[in-house]
Amino acid sequence: MTESSSSMSLPDLLPIQPFTGPARGIITLPGSKSLTNRALMLAALCAKPVTLSGALFSEDTQLMTEALRQLGFTVDADPTALTLRVSGQASGFAAPEAKLFVGLAGTAARFLTALCAAAPSGIYHLDGVPQMRKRPMRPLIEALRTLGAEIRCLGEDGFFPIEIHATGLAGGPVSLDAHESSQILSALLMVAPLARAPIVITLVGGVRWPFVRMTTKLMEQFGQLPIEDAENDAFRILNSTSYTLPGATYAIEPDATAASYFLALPLVTGGSLAFPNLRGGLQGDSQFIEVLYRVGLNGNTSDTGVTFSARTPLERHGVSQDFNAFSDTFLTLAAIAPLLDGPTRITGIAHTRKQETDRVAGMARELRRLGQEVVEEEDSLSITPKPLRAGETIETYGDHRFAMSFGLLGCHDLLGDGRSWLTIKNPGCCAKTFPNFFELLESVRQNSLAR
Repeated sequence: MTESSSSMSLPDLLPIQPFTGPARGIITLPGSKSLTNRALMLAALCAKPVTLSGALFSEDTQLMTEALRQLGFTVDADPTALTLRVSGQASGFAAPEAKLFVGLAGTAARFLTALCAAAPSGIYHLDGVPQMRKRPMRPLIEALRTLGAEIRCLGEDGFFPIEIHATGLAGGPVSLDAHESSQILSALLMVAPLARAPIVITLVGGVRWPFVRMTTKLMEQFGQLPIEDAENDAFRILNSTSYTLPGATYAIEPDATAASYFLALPLVTGGSLAFPNLRGGLQGDSQFIEVLYRVGLNGNTSDTGVTFSARTPLERHGVSQDFNAFSDTFLTLAAIAPLLDGPTRITGIAHTRKQETDRVAGMARELRRLGQEVVEEEDSLSITPKPLRAGETIETYGDHRFAMSFGLLGCHDLLGDGRSWLTIKNPGCCAKTFPNFFELLESVRQNSLAR
């Protein structure tokens, strides 16, 4: 089984076929969305061509790729080889005006806003789907304005759609509140070397550090090294060096968040799965593995990769965990919480109310639909397992992580005879980050039937 850049045709309503045997197989994960879009940004800022290998081909990365093309950069895509080649940097920002559409991609929205504000000239119009117009942008817009950018909000101030009249960034000191989205800080960090003077960013409020560390480490690999003043929650970014990538090829790590669903699958079905290309590195979401160990997962590393398996007999313990640092994975745990022995408490997730949808309220609503006892607070969910209710359709709210998380739960053979008991609405929303998720899930199920 291998990762594919295309997905099977999915119906509007997808009944999930439960596993009737223990999961088994080999999982080749797609590339990281977070790293692919960051690397695309930095590649565009290099002077010479850069090739990204193992890149993710999904809706979010395609939106980023197309926006760079609209800005004058050349991006050659090979979905079969999983490569993206960025070149023609000298032609970037050559057009006097461009219209960029970011859909619901938060990385593309924030990174492109900062990139266009740092451009030497040009008028840039940025917008997304209606839901994107509700996602936090104000702190980034205000920080860029402080640094000399002219940004006009065409609707509510601080939100999309926006129009940027670029003259470059002046540099200097700036305060930034990135507690709602670390992407706001990452965007500013990546364009800071383009300013006419060094930039000093002082954080106001907290930030989810794993994604910030991902950005600064990636910048270092591309020849920049932000100077962190940890005592004062500040960064100083110099403007004396240009982005450059030794070797001209950057390998994208497999997506740690995408891994979470298949890592948890043996806890739902029993069995074991091998991950030949799973490796740690820049992604904070890899911390989720430690949570699954506490639930009942075993891991074994060998020369051929890592194999994760359920314990025999099957153990599934409820846990309490602060997910603030790796919150994209909280839905995976919440969705399988009905199968765990004892309550599960998930904290540190208030900021996810302003992501693709209100993920806290949505998860509480869908778990209650399935008969679960859920206590919802601003920053937490407490889930007490109750008998699962069959025959329900899960609302995904257009959010890929709802579709994948509850797709995982549906693999549980609730009725004991392999009949579907759970239906996913709009499963195609997975195209945002994992286009062939359900195809891969079905191939694992088929493999589990083989004897």
